[in-house]
Amino acid sequence: MTEPSPQHPWLVADIGGTNARFGLVTDASRRPRGVKVLRVGDHPDLADAAETYLDHVTGQAARPEAACVAVAGPVEGDSFRLTNAAWSFSIADTGRRLGMDTFEVINDFGAQAMALPHLDDSAVRRIGPARRVPGKPMAVIGPGTGLGVAGLLPTDDGWIPATGEGGHVTLPAETPREADVMALLKAELGGVGAEYLLSGPGLARLYRYLSVLEGTGAEALRPEEICRRGQDGTDPLCAEALDMFCALLGAFAGNVALTLGARGGLLLGGGILPAMTDVLLRSDFRRRFENKSPMTPYVTAIATELITAPAPALLGATAWLARHLRHQGALTPA
Repeated sequence: MTEPSPQHPWLVADIGGTNARFGLVTDASRRPRGVKVLRVGDHPDLADAAETYLDHVTGQAARPEAACVAVAGPVEGDSFRLTNAAWSFSIADTGRRLGMDTFEVINDFGAQAMALPHLDDSAVRRIGPARRVPGKPMAVIGPGTGLGVAGLLPTDDGWIPATGEGGHVTLPAETPREADVMALLKAELGGVGAEYLLSGPGLARLYRYLSVLEGTGAEALRPEEICRRGQDGTDPLCAEALDMFCALLGAFAGNVALTLGARGGLLLGGGILPAMTDVLLRSDFRRRFENKSPMTPYVTAIATELITAPAPALLGATAWLARHLRHQGALTPA
């Protein structure tokens, strides 16, 4: 197999708890094109969604024979169940159903991690003055439907993603107000896992806890409404929720950077941050990221960046597929 072409495209996908993004890679630039977003809830399984996409963008002959799908959840063995959604499937059966010679499945934040070296200054916004150190370990975290975490490690054979379930580690509290929120969280859910607050549903939960602490009995709000009200000056409690969210995210990100030694940079992805970019940039995120005594000088030198590229996991899925095909001896120069 040579590089992808219009006659031999690659299919790449990023499947989250809410949306499924698909794209085709059709040339040696390895940039996904024809990206389309489908709702997970509108399809019974992955194969149905992929077939719907392929019918839309190809219809005729040039069906892909190789694919890589990034999915929200741990990938172990052949059976997979999507985190935060109802899809479950056999990887081998899905590949056969779609007529694929090669069908790879990778954790969604593993795919995000694989994209990191390919994101230039036009695809990110820097948070703080630190710059990436080339060739050093990198990390990506992202609050969306859940909280994704992954590292990217340099090897003699290229980059390797390191994935796990880091979004469920215990979240640290620094202020009395945060401790009060954590107490409510623990009373309700039995623990203080980071994803419980640092996600879209977590932001709504955080706002609700602040309402309880204020004794206001405020209405339940969706994350996008909290973002809007918190930035237009109409709701001080929404503004506090956004500020606390960003501060806690900074503390969490600093822990990830320390754990992975991410001197190549820690990048922020996920679906919710674009709706609060201005708040994030002026928030306590960076101060809390650096507040890691006695290792403050170490983390101060680590770059933090917000990913602004629209579909980085598709780029990472492409990189993973190319790596897999090369290792299988199936990818040769044109």
